[in-house]
Amino acid sequence: MPQKPPPKTPRAMDIKQIKDLIKLMTDNDLGELEVVEGATKIHLKRQSQAAPPVFNLGVPAGPPAAPAAGAGTAAPAPKAGAAEEFIEIRSPMVGTYYAAPSPDTEAYVQVGAAVHDDSVVCILEAMKVMNEIKAECSGVIREICVKNAQPVEFGQVLFRLTPA
Repeated sequence: MPQKPPPKTPRAMDIKQIKDLIKLMTDNDLGELEVVEGATKIHLKRQSQAAPPVFNLGVPAGPPAAPAAGAGTAAPAPKAGAAEEFIEIRSPMVGTYYAAPSPDTEAYVQVGAAVHDDSVVCILEAMKVMNEIKAECSGVIREICVKNAQPVEFGQVLFRLTPA
């Protein structure tokens, strides 16, 4: 009777790769980073500037995570001296913020622009994948909180708008 081949175990990343990822995090002031390579998953998270990253190595990757539900969640935040309430559009992932689809085109939105649930407001690049971010609410853009090509963290406020 033929023997079964041994089960494949996740390939561990070498220490140089991990150090490079940590340097990438600190250089770009990222609070969290996750890399999935085949069945190997590494998740790095910084608790604060003084705390070292938390490591979770060699854990087989599960199915891809669904996009965060809080991307366009309404979170009223009164602005100093203003009586208005704002809706915050937050980043659903760690990545690089881009205001326009390409450098030679206009930004998706400007301050004063009206947006609807399905309006694309920006692109977030994560691991060479361009992800269109939709407003997921209706209103008027009152503040753009990040600059073009700036790294953003999960949950970081991208836009503030007044509800329509």
